[in-house]
Amino acid sequence: MKKKHLIPILLVFIGLAALSFTAAATVKLRIQPKQGKTYTIINKANSMTMMEIQGQTMNMSQNMEIKQTFTPKEVTKKQSVIETQVDAIKMTISQMGMKLEYDSEHPEKTNPMIASQTKEFEESLKKPTTIIYDDLGKIVGDKEELGLNQLGHVIMELPDQDLTVGSKWSQNKEQEVNGTAFTVALEYTVVALSKKGVDLSFTGNIDSKDVTGSYNGTACIDPKTGLIISSTTKTNISMTVNEQGLSIPLTVVGTTTIEVK
Repeated sequence: MKKKHLIPILLVFIGLAALSFTAAATVKLRIQPKQGKTYTIINKANSMTMMEIQGQTMNMSQNMEIKQTFTPKEVTKKQSVIETQVDAIKMTISQMGMKLEYDSEHPEKTNPMIASQTKEFEESLKKPTTIIYDDLGKIVGDKEELGLNQLGHVIMELPDQDLTVGSKWSQNKEQEVNGTAFTVALEYTVVALSKKGVDLSFTGNIDSKDVTGSYNGTACIDPKTGLIISSTTKTNISMTVNEQGLSIPLTVVGTTTIEVK
């Protein structure tokens, strides 16, 4: 009888030991991308904008995909020198029964109604720029602005402390919608740790004079490089814009996904 009870008792102790080991696991994230490797960011953003103009409601949907590459040219324990460029952009806008499309790889098919907007895209394409980050993901010194830079979705400001499941930290991040800039107060929480990734959930709130709204989503960070390798963000933003003497209330809801290869 003693031998029969021995195996389940051992299993209980093994399970408790494994639980204890998992709970105690920690990681210290640092920006350490692989020098010379070219990474590709695929950003897909789908949004719906609802506007109220002189008592009438109008909806506009927009689907956008941005492909950007970046290559760490020099990586040390203290900083990473990264060269990056936007390679391709696709966009589809649907409004009032019209479908307007743009594809940077086939610009001849661009709808004339959005030509002025896509001209700004063209100015950002295939133009390498260099940005330096320290090991915690902060930009070092002056940088050349990249119009549609997606690195902010991949290299985030990291906490200095060791992280374990349940760890939290906060960050303020600048955003822009329809030409209006605002700050999002974000809070991150570690929900899982493994050798393959540090899984986060996050929430964000906007409380400014002209904009209100919320962000929430998930992200996975490669513990070896400190880079976000995938993320999903849902947004819900309300604001008022002034156009040709009219005050136009609008709400933007959307989902953005990031994948790094």
